[in-house]
Amino acid sequence: MKRRNFIATAGVGLAAAPLAAPAIAQDKPEIKWRLASSFPKSLDTIYGGADVLSKTLSDLTDGKFQIQVFPSGELVPGLQALDAAQNGTVEAAHTVAYYYVGKDPTFAIGSSIPFGLNARQQNAWLYHGGGNDLLNIFFANYGVVGFPGGNTGTQMGGWFRNEVKSLADLKGLKMRIAGLAGRVVEKIGVVPQQIAGGDIYPALERGTIDATEWVGPYDDEKLGFYQVAKFYYYPAFWEGGPTVHFLFNKEKYEALPDGYKKALAAATEVANFNMLALYDVKNIAAIRSLVGKGVQLRPLPRDVLDAAYTESFKLYDELSASNANWKAIYEPWKKFRGEAYQWFRVAEYTYDSYVYAQQAAGK
Repeated sequence: MKRRNFIATAGVGLAAAPLAAPAIAQDKPEIKWRLASSFPKSLDTIYGGADVLSKTLSDLTDGKFQIQVFPSGELVPGLQALDAAQNGTVEAAHTVAYYYVGKDPTFAIGSSIPFGLNARQQNAWLYHGGGNDLLNIFFANYGVVGFPGGNTGTQMGGWFRNEVKSLADLKGLKMRIAGLAGRVVEKIGVVPQQIAGGDIYPALERGTIDATEWVGPYDDEKLGFYQVAKFYYYPAFWEGGPTVHFLFNKEKYEALPDGYKKALAAATEVANFNMLALYDVKNIAAIRSLVGKGVQLRPLPRDVLDAAYTESFKLYDELSASNANWKAIYEPWKKFRGEAYQWFRVAEYTYDSYVYAQQAAGK
């Protein structure tokens, strides 16, 4: 069975409506879009999410609907991908919504906020918990339509030149950290810096920053952070399951034939779930490789986590009181989080805790 026909008839992932082959085959104009990625091509897994979208969409439409992918910096700087899609410079962007918290902190909820959802919970909220519908009401203010386009799983807490033994060691530390997390860590003594992925290594090497977070072992090893910072901390409490987004120019998206909209939605889901699976495989070998190179794995100290947790929810309450966009998404998100946590503690957490402990004990 051809891959295109399988996807078309079976649907993709959790949320796509069934895509009957005749519905896609009806109206097939030639359409060519350009997509600006926020990621360099060297980061093949996160950048590659856009390539997966492009290929899957072409397969579903017999090559009639094509999206050409451009890496960060080729058309626009990586942190301007949203702006490029909004103003029509390109029709699409592949980016992380929390890069744009300077416009409105509400963007962060769509990707990840400190002490939020893990990857499974994030997908559940977006696809079936009303999350993506709420986000698209917000995204409409910026002339785009959003679809989940990847997830890294829980990220690592970052690379530090010096060991962090307590909260006091963070005072004045300059750290590359993206999204709303920057505002949280600022409250516990860190000086946050927002730097695009391709520019992090030289900043760390020169000492412009003292620490950085990026994604996890596979990408971090590629970027070479271990060569200039030996202490590798976990977990990234600010990214329990961060979503990467496809953002499409709203006017261009709404002009698409219905069959192409369905094909596009299905292709985004392929990219979304494929990225998470790839990271879950690639990080296994990468973490072993890094430890073999002398990297020192360390858990973040408990007082750091406790202080950050307190400051995070103080900030969320402040934003709910001052920002109507934030409140409209955060309040239902918070309710979903509470209910999801209650369920996950019953089976998922107890199962994981037991089997991981047995494995760690050599059984």
